[in-house]
Amino acid sequence: MEGHHRHHHHQQQQHLQQQQQPVSVNVEADRFPQWSVQETKDFLMIRAELDQSFMETKRNKLLWEVISTRMREKGYNRSAEQCKCKWKNLFTRYKGCGTVDAEIVRQQFPFYDELQAIFTARMQSVLCSESEGGGATGSKKKAAQAQLSSDEEDDTEENEYSFRKKKKGKTGGGSSSTSGSINIKEMLANFMRQQLQMEMQWREALESRENERRMKEMEWRQTMEALENERIMMERRWREREEQRRVREEARAEKRDALITALLNKLRREDQM
Repeated sequence: MEGHHRHHHHQQQQHLQQQQQPVSVNVEADRFPQWSVQETKDFLMIRAELDQSFMETKRNKLLWEVISTRMREKGYNRSAEQCKCKWKNLFTRYKGCGTVDAEIVRQQFPFYDELQAIFTARMQSVLCSESEGGGATGSKKKAAQAQLSSDEEDDTEENEYSFRKKKKGKTGGGSSSTSGSINIKEMLANFMRQQLQMEMQWREALESRENERRMKEMEWRQTMEALENERIMMERRWREREEQRRVREEARAEKRDALITALLNKLRREDQM
């Protein structure tokens, strides 16, 4: 009897464990929710504020911990590893947008402008450092730091993407300083081309909106003129009808006065007779 009771108790425990297994799977699936648009924008804002620190630091584990802490202050529960993986994914998508039209990029990748701003500020920091002086070697080191940014370890895609334009300069041997200055000029030229392209697109969009505004304003003016002309015509017809009514009233009054005068004259003649 006691063995039967133990067997029955063991079956109940197995049944409860089988019922709890899906619940644990669902909890595991919901532990890391997807990044919302606002959360990603807040993350990129924090990452942009710390970009200079990433440029100056090789080991950046503590920086990702700082980002995780600041995300928690904003109400997001993200670990340092999650933030690091998110940055990798965003950088990979940004890197793939290099040859795509800007308007299409912004439709397919809504965080393109934020990443573009980060790398633009990084380039401007390099140019400012170079203008302050420090020699070709110093400017080359600063440019390398700006392009590397030490965001990840040496095997990350960002480093591969950053080094891609510098491999030829590194294989040049004694001409390293010359190739470094050439690379900076190329980066500056690419940056200026991107800025010109963005400005041209902005001007085209502005002209298009201005033309559209002018067309709408012209249509509105034509509509208002048509309404004003219609109002004038209606007022003119009303005045004409009022004038005709006044003429009829005057004619009717003259006839009535003539009839009354004729009756009075007739009554006078009868009294005299």
